[in-house]
Amino acid sequence: MLTEFINYISENKMLDSGARVLLTVSGGIDSMVMTDLFLKAGYETGMAHCNFSLRGKDSDMDEELVRKFAEQNNLPFYSVKFSTKEFAKRENLSIQMAARQLRYGWFEQIRLDNGYDMIAVAHNENDNIETLLINLVRGTGISGLTGMRPVSKKIIRPLLFASRSEIVQYSNKYNISFREDRSNADTKYTRNKIRHLIIPVLKKINPALEKTLSETIGRLRETDELVDRFISEIRENISESDGVTITFDVIKLEKYLNEKSVLYELFRPFGLSGAQTADLMNIICGKTGGQLYTASHRILKNRNKIILSPKDKVTDSQYIIYNKADMENIPFIVSANTQEIKHGFVIPEDKLTACLDENEIDYPLIIRRWKNGDYFYPLGMKNRKKISDFLIDIKKSLLEKEKINVLVSGGRIAWVIGERIDSRFMIKASTKMVLIIKSKN
Repeated sequence: MLTEFINYISENKMLDSGARVLLTVSGGIDSMVMTDLFLKAGYETGMAHCNFSLRGKDSDMDEELVRKFAEQNNLPFYSVKFSTKEFAKRENLSIQMAARQLRYGWFEQIRLDNGYDMIAVAHNENDNIETLLINLVRGTGISGLTGMRPVSKKIIRPLLFASRSEIVQYSNKYNISFREDRSNADTKYTRNKIRHLIIPVLKKINPALEKTLSETIGRLRETDELVDRFISEIRENISESDGVTITFDVIKLEKYLNEKSVLYELFRPFGLSGAQTADLMNIICGKTGGQLYTASHRILKNRNKIILSPKDKVTDSQYIIYNKADMENIPFIVSANTQEIKHGFVIPEDKLTACLDENEIDYPLIIRRWKNGDYFYPLGMKNRKKISDFLIDIKKSLLEKEKINVLVSGGRIAWVIGERIDSRFMIKASTKMVLIIKSKN
């Protein structure tokens, strides 16, 4: 098994020469066998253990086992104790999802803080097959049938080649200590239902189920790569990115309205689920303003464009400015200075720069998001205008509108930041001092 382990790491290009590996070790049989294999293979490693405080003394005994193993083998040891139930309740997550978020975030922080190149987790061949069956039952595209990847960013899975029975045989042969998590037998969990109730029935039909499905996963992965290249070419031809948002051309997208699978694959990398594909089609055909939230993005229709943007936590934060120096603490303000008006002074023709009559400014100033009912007197116009109407006039998309801030002085809006100042604050013949504010956006 050691030879297979080393070859699997090499074939999948998991580790560069001299790489340092952080081993995630629960104390169960899989992670303890993985640790033993890494030691025998001669890699430089450290051990990281999460105590999720879910099984009382059993959780503490798991941690103690891993700690002792690290000490006996002179390996760096890192541990953390989480209040998993409280975190799950606070974040409205299942216990399993809460534990996943907690451990992977912590593992990555340990990796960065201690100079490890990769993080190794002990998923095995059976785990991969169970993932395939879970996704199949829930409904998925091709990518959901390709199982877990041997390498995923900084995560490696060097035991995917080994079945659970092979791991047990190895453990027995070398007398490797481990602790059994009794919750692994509880069939209230979906994965355990698959493991203990479904797979035994399938193995009666095909005794070589693990190897057969592993080969199927490999073929599906190759198919998925072909589909991905095909879809990527289409995506590049009908969309463009500014590094944050991605914009699709509606007219070009309409060609694929009768090809639901193509639409799903085009938007799958942005968190779209199969069940949301019909809603996406309605948005493409619908009016401006239609929107849909996926697991990771918002999809918004604006005229003849479909705009994707990462989910942002909407903030109602406002900044109170008691003097010019306070503006240095505002992320999107570049500078704020006062200047005496002299002969030859030229007002910059730049929307990101506001030149305001200092005499009209009443501190403290407030910078906040605009809201319905806000109005101002746009420079160049005689009458007042609602900001909502002004943003429509200058053809701001719904996404862009949400990011607009205003500068408020004495209850009056002096500047729709990055767009237009209020004419009441403009430089006049009587102006002696000007407040110049520069914004990033």
